[in-house]
Amino acid sequence: MTEVVRTTYRVIRSNPTGRFALRAAVAFVGFAFVVVGIGLIPLPGPGWAIVLLGLSIWAIEFVWARHLLRFTHRQLSRWWKWVATRSWPARILLGMAGLVFVAVVVWTSVRLSFGIDILARIMNYLATH
Repeated sequence: MTEVVRTTYRVIRSNPTGRFALRAAVAFVGFAFVVVGIGLIPLPGPGWAIVLLGLSIWAIEFVWARHLLRFTHRQLSRWWKWVATRSWPARILLGMAGLVFVAVVVWTSVRLSFGIDILARIMNYLATH
């Protein structure tokens, strides 16, 4: 299967019109993924993963995207290696800090988007039940 994809890719790129169409399609699809991913970053879910997928799509045709993807990979690898060298209590604190950050982002998003104060509703519920 991989050889079929590579051959098709080479055939498309051998023609100037095909090369332009491929670059335009890759640029458009990658842009769509990056925009959707950026829109999902403040929400719980795969926002960053979708941004990286869009960057990977761009890396098919654009050298700058390949360099940015390699840089991102190196930085994430450094982060994970650094976390792996920490003690379990430090890892737990890092995880809790991440959860608090996500909770604040969700609370802020819901409050600004829908005007609902989740924390106030939870406190009200606990006070009345």
